[in-house]
Amino acid sequence: MMIKRLLLKNWKNFSSVDISFQSRMFIVGPNASGKSNFLDVFRFLHDISKQGGSLFDALERRGGISKLRCLAARTNSQIEIEVHIEEPGETPVNWIYRLGINRQPHGKHDPCVSYEIVIKNGETILSRPDVDDRKDETLLSQTHLEQTSANGKFRVLASFLSDIRYFHIVPQLIRHPQAFTGPNLPDDPYGRNFLELLAKTPENTRNSRLKNIEKRLRILVPHLTELSFTTDKFGIPHLEARYEHWRPRAGKQQEEQFSDGTLRLIGLLWSLLEPRDSPLILEEPELSLNIAIVRELPKIMYELDKATRRKRQVFISTHSADLIWDKSISAEEVIILKPGNESSEAVLASSNTEIRGLLEAGFPISDIILQYTAPESMKQAYLEEFFHV
Repeated sequence: MMIKRLLLKNWKNFSSVDISFQSRMFIVGPNASGKSNFLDVFRFLHDISKQGGSLFDALERRGGISKLRCLAARTNSQIEIEVHIEEPGETPVNWIYRLGINRQPHGKHDPCVSYEIVIKNGETILSRPDVDDRKDETLLSQTHLEQTSANGKFRVLASFLSDIRYFHIVPQLIRHPQAFTGPNLPDDPYGRNFLELLAKTPENTRNSRLKNIEKRLRILVPHLTELSFTTDKFGIPHLEARYEHWRPRAGKQQEEQFSDGTLRLIGLLWSLLEPRDSPLILEEPELSLNIAIVRELPKIMYELDKATRRKRQVFISTHSADLIWDKSISAEEVIILKPGNESSEAVLASSNTEIRGLLEAGFPISDIILQYTAPESMKQAYLEEFFHV
C-alpha cells in the first residue's frame, strides 16, 4: 500500500496543503519551514491507529488541539486531514480517509471528531457523525480508526496507518541507554532500545541483515571489515566491528567506540531492511555523514528496497543538497516548503515552471533546489554562483 495524496487544512504551520506522492519523497526547505511538522501528520495518524493508541493520546502527545491548529486559522478553526491510499493487487483498491477535528461547541469544549469519512473505490463505507453519534456525542471523542470493534470494513487501512515507522537514530542513546532516565518513548523512534531490538530478532534473520549491512559498510566506512552481534557475560547486547589495523590481531570495537556516522548508518540500513510494507519516515539521515556517503544514500535505499523485493514508501526530510544530487531523483519526488508570513506552503518541485526549465537546460536538481531553500537574504548569492544571474 502507498500514500498517493495528502490534503491538510489548519495543520500546524500549514493553512492548506494538497500534495501527490511517489514511492520516494524528499522534503526540503529552510529552517523553521515546517519539515518536521509536515511529516508529523503521518505520525499523528499512526498514534491514533496503533495498538493502544487513540485520538486523545495523539493530541496529548502534541500538547493539545491548540498546538496543532494553524495560527492562520481564523474563520474556520477545524483541523482537516485527508489521505488517499492505493492498495495494489490484481484489482487495485483505492482508499480515502478524511478526518476533521475541532472542539465541542458546548460543555467543556473538549476536542472531538467533527467528521470521519472512509471511502473505498468511490463508495462511502463510513460517514460520521452518524445516528449513534447524534444520540451520544461522547462517542465523537474517538475515531473509528482506533476501534477494532468499529473498523472491520476498513481494518486493512487502520493496520497500514498503525504500521507507519519513524526512525531517527540518536547515537548517544545507543551507546549509553541507561544514562537517560525516564520512560521509553512508544515505538522507540530514537533508537534507545536498538540493541535490544537486534537481540529480539531471530538469529538467522539478524545475521542475514547484519551481513547485508556489513557489505555496504565495507564500502562506506574506511577500514571496516566485519560487523557482528554479541552479548557480554551479563547478557547485555552489543554490536562489534573489526577494522583493518597495523596490528594484524587487533581487537574488535563495540558500539561505544563507533563514530556517530557509523551508528546512524547501521540504524538507517537496518530500518530499510525491516520486513514492513508501510511508509518509513527519515529526518535528516545525512547527519554526521561524509558528503560522498550522503550522495550514495538514494542508491543504497533503492538497492535495499530491491533486495527485499518490495516497494516501501520512504519520506525523507533533508537540509542537504547532496542527498538529492543523484540524477535518478525527479522533480516529482521533491517537496519544497516555503515559509510565509502566516503559514508555510508545500509544493512539488515539478509544479514550478522555472525549475522545470532549469532541469530541461541540464542543471542538476540539487543546485536548483538550493536557491529555493536558502534564506531570502542568500538567494541572490546562489543565483549568481550557480546560474550567473
